[in-house]
Amino acid sequence: MRSWGNYPKVEHAAVIPLHWRHLGLPRIEGTMLPSGLARSYGDSCLNEGGTLLATAGLDRLIAFDRASGVLRCEAGMSLAQILQVAVPAGWFLPVVPGTSQVTVGGAIANDIHGKNHHAAGSFGEHVRRLELVRSDGTRRECSPDSETALFRATIGGLGLTGLVTWAELQLRAIASPAFEVETMRMENLEHFFALSEASAGFEYHVAWVDALARGGDAGRGVFIRANHSTVAEASQAPSDSHLAVPFDLPAATLNRHSVALFNAMYRARAPRHWREERVPYSRYLFPLDGVAHWNRMYGEPGFVQHQCVVPRADAPSRVRSILEAVAAAGDASFLSVLKVFGDREPAGLLSFARPGVTLALDLPMRGAQTLELLERLDTIVRDAGGAIYPAKDARMSPGTFRASFPRWGELEALRDPAFSSSFWRRVTP
Repeated sequence: MRSWGNYPKVEHAAVIPLHWRHLGLPRIEGTMLPSGLARSYGDSCLNEGGTLLATAGLDRLIAFDRASGVLRCEAGMSLAQILQVAVPAGWFLPVVPGTSQVTVGGAIANDIHGKNHHAAGSFGEHVRRLELVRSDGTRRECSPDSETALFRATIGGLGLTGLVTWAELQLRAIASPAFEVETMRMENLEHFFALSEASAGFEYHVAWVDALARGGDAGRGVFIRANHSTVAEASQAPSDSHLAVPFDLPAATLNRHSVALFNAMYRARAPRHWREERVPYSRYLFPLDGVAHWNRMYGEPGFVQHQCVVPRADAPSRVRSILEAVAAAGDASFLSVLKVFGDREPAGLLSFARPGVTLALDLPMRGAQTLELLERLDTIVRDAGGAIYPAKDARMSPGTFRASFPRWGELEALRDPAFSSSFWRRVTP
C-alpha cells in the first residue's frame, strides 16, 4: 500500500485485512497501524517494516435513527457510503474533507476539517462515542464523558491509540441534497480576506489560489461560498468517476508552464461579480472525486502537500510570504487552497484545525530542491506560531512537529505501545 502522495515509498512486513469487529487484534511481531483508504498524503498512514491493519472491510452500518440523525457504523465505512444512506433520509455529515473517499476511522484519526470549520468545527466535534481495541485485549468505549483522556487522544491521534472498530456520529438535518453556490473571481490576497469577512453568513467558503502569481497579484484566484439549499428536491446519488488517470504520467507533465495555462483558464471562467447556481453536493464538496486516481498526474516520483495554519492576526503577511516563496522557486502548485478556520478550540490533543488561516499547496516531488523549499515554508509557519498538518506531511522535522503540537507528549503517554507509524517515529525520535 502507498499513501496518496506516493512519497515516501516504503515496504511493510504485512498487510492484514480486517473483516469482523468482534475479533481481537492479530498477534504479530513488531508494530501495527490501522489503514483505511490511504488518502493521507504522506507517511502518517505508513508503517515501514511493520504491519498495516486494513480496515476497509469493516464497512457495515450498525444503526441509524432517522428521527434524531444519530448513526453508528464500523470504522471502515467511507463517508461516501454514509452519504448514500443519510442524504435520502434528510441528513448530512456535518463535516467532510475535499473527498468522500475517506473512512470514518481515518476521519477520526486525522480529525478532518472541511470548508465549514468556522460554522461546524472539525469531525471530532460530532463523534458521540467510539470503541477502541487495545493491544492488551481490552475494549474501551470512549466519549466526551467516559474515558475522556483516551477519547481526546484518539481524535486526531493518527491511529496510534488502538484500533477504532465503530463510531457513533451526530448528523445534521438538510432539506435538499443540493447546494446554493456563489462564485467570484478573486483579485489578490487582500480581496480574499475581504470576501471571507463578507461571507460570514455562508456555512461553507473556500478559495482556489494561483500560487504562481507574484507582487500585487499574489493570492489571486477564485472564491467560492455556499449553503445547503432549502429548496426541497429529490435526492440525487453522486455519479461514479467518469474520468480517470490510468497510469503515472511523466513527471514533467505538471510544470510551471502547464500549470500557468491551467490557472489562467480556470480563473478566466470565474465571473467578476457573484454567479449563483444550485449544484449537487458532490460537485461542490468533492470535485476531484470525479477523476479517479488523479494523484497519478504527478508521475512516479509523487508529490507532497504543505498545509499550514497561521494565526489570523498575522495571516496576511505570512500567507503572502509563503506564496511569494513558492512563486519565486518556480514550483508549480496545481492545487492551492486557502480558507479561514473558525474560533474553535481543537477537538483532540493533536487536532490540526484551530483559529487562523490555512493554506494547502500540492508540489511535485523534485528531490532536494522541493525539500529545501518546504523547510523554508516551515520556518515562516514556525515563526508565526502556526502548525503543519500531519495528515498531509511527509517530511517535517521533529522541531517543527513539536512546535506545531506542544501537547504531543500527552498523546505519547496514551499511545498503545504496539501501535506506531513511519510518521511518528520520524517526528518523535
